[in-house]
Amino acid sequence: MDVSDIPTPALVVDSATLDRNLAAMAAVWPARALRPHVKAHKTTGIAKRQAALGHTGFTCATIREVEVMAAAGLGEDLLLANEVLDMRRLGAVAGSGARVTAAVDSDGVLGAAVAGGVREVLIDVNVGLPRCGCAPEDAGRLADAARAAGLEVRGVMGYEGHLMLVEEEADKARQTDECMSALQKAHADVGGDIVSGGGTGTWRTNHGVTELQAGSYALMDTAYAAIPDVPFEQSLTVHATVISVNPGGWAVADAGLKAFGMDHGNPALPGALVWYCSDEHVVFSMNDEAPLPSLGERVALLPAHIDPTCALHERMYVVDGDEVVDIWPVDMRGW
Repeated sequence: MDVSDIPTPALVVDSATLDRNLAAMAAVWPARALRPHVKAHKTTGIAKRQAALGHTGFTCATIREVEVMAAAGLGEDLLLANEVLDMRRLGAVAGSGARVTAAVDSDGVLGAAVAGGVREVLIDVNVGLPRCGCAPEDAGRLADAARAAGLEVRGVMGYEGHLMLVEEEADKARQTDECMSALQKAHADVGGDIVSGGGTGTWRTNHGVTELQAGSYALMDTAYAAIPDVPFEQSLTVHATVISVNPGGWAVADAGLKAFGMDHGNPALPGALVWYCSDEHVVFSMNDEAPLPSLGERVALLPAHIDPTCALHERMYVVDGDEVVDIWPVDMRGW
């Protein structure tokens, strides 16, 4: 199958670029020091490549991700880094032989773990992002309550998500240190072997965790690519077909809001200016008076936010040059 035979819109992954990204991260965060976050790509095809590099513990955002990873033989150590109030499905996965750990940040979520049959937890600590996580000073009490309920407390996690796209490296490093100082204080009260957190945006500045929860580094997007000196390349593009060329100076391709996560803005098209996206269309003009593409020509767009973009598609086409060498189902979609 040639890349020109792929029906559009479609996720297309350059295999060599993906492998370079995986190797670059593994060189700094080897083996179990990295707990890749599968929510970024939602495909066991990529998770298997990460596991082959020694990253055998994984971070998940949904119960569906936990279930699919375990069914694919990737259940050695799965962390659901999200609060869930019905953990019966997680308990079933744990009962099937996979290792499942859940994040808890309150007595209510702790009770859900007990009721659902999940026996291992991390205490989720708020380190500055106003989302989930208990107050650092409450982490020890919650850990004591978990142990009293018969659970194993493996440690703490804290996500400095508000710092991921900070561009100035020294400022990011300072703020990351502040967040990790709060997490370390909580860890002193909680105990356990694990201090989990961070992501692609703080892969170089987070020195306070025992495991990094990076995910976007594998495929990348324009938001993360804008960080100065980031070594990871955009290995995924969304291929679209030009379906209209207007003599007024613009063209339209068949990938719109239903093909891209749009919370970080429009996708990018090298050499062009993207005007806007509608449901099934992306409208663009060319820079520097370059000619518009012809009707039927393929264009490769760069998503601004990789995670929700992947979740909108059923499969990824893996290419080596112009040859399609594999097709990976985006098999962790859904909840």
